[in-house]
Amino acid sequence: MTADSAFERALASLRGLSLGDALGSQFFVPDNYPLLGRRELPPGPWQWTDDTEMAASVLAVLVSYGRIDQDALAASFAEHHDFDRGYGPAVNRMLRLVREGGDWRELASALFKGQGSWGNGAAMRIAPLGAWYASDPEQATHQAEISAYTTHQHREAVVGCMAVAAAAALAADPAGPPSPGDLLDGVIALVPRSAVGAGLRRARDMLDYDDAGTVAAVLGCGRRTSAHDTVPFALWSAARGLGDFEQAFWTTAQVGGDVDTTCAIVGGVVAAGKAGAPPAGWLKRTEALPEWIPAR
Repeated sequence: MTADSAFERALASLRGLSLGDALGSQFFVPDNYPLLGRRELPPGPWQWTDDTEMAASVLAVLVSYGRIDQDALAASFAEHHDFDRGYGPAVNRMLRLVREGGDWRELASALFKGQGSWGNGAAMRIAPLGAWYASDPEQATHQAEISAYTTHQHREAVVGCMAVAAAAALAADPAGPPSPGDLLDGVIALVPRSAVGAGLRRARDMLDYDDAGTVAAVLGCGRRTSAHDTVPFALWSAARGLGDFEQAFWTTAQVGGDVDTTCAIVGGVVAAGKAGAPPAGWLKRTEALPEWIPAR
């Protein structure tokens, strides 16, 4: 793949991620919640959250360096950090301290009594990187692991990030998207043993389930905002929705939970493949991507 095609695939994934994030977040508004059961769209415009803001930094660093540079990524996260975008309190504090000259290595490793965060923040932002490395899923997982450590150093958060990147890389295969089973089998083969990995194996076993609510009850849907409570269900939904962005979104959103994050992951993975382009009318209602993302 050329650098230009890698960028276009990553940008397409980012657009899908931002739409899933922005539209998903609308269903936290009480007046919009009844629309979800009827699969009706809320009024626009739809504003995205920290999921998209951080994903934009991932793409910006890839454009500038051709890979993940951890210092540049942490600096971009801190520079573009908008408190009002819905960041968690630990990351809010960390990025403020980075702006003030703190070392991201020390700050990220000290979170949660030295365990590091096992949240879903590293996974929610990484699909565009997977699309960038569509020709090399193994490199996608390697670069995703590097990227995760800038904010999330717990093993589960790192593996969740790797899994989403692998899924996006496989979905963006220039030869065409894999079958749902092949997608999850490919991801499972690329990530180390972990709670996330165990959840992915359960997700693989549940691909023939049509009731997303039952699947979410088993796998989790982000209610605990942990990687292992978020990534397996999101990738189950993405695997079943390859080639149909609209169906994938509604399947993911209707189970509830951390809807903006699960829908951001699903949107980024599905949109990484050409067949998974989001509806044009939905994109028009979505807040534009940040102007500071460099163009190829």
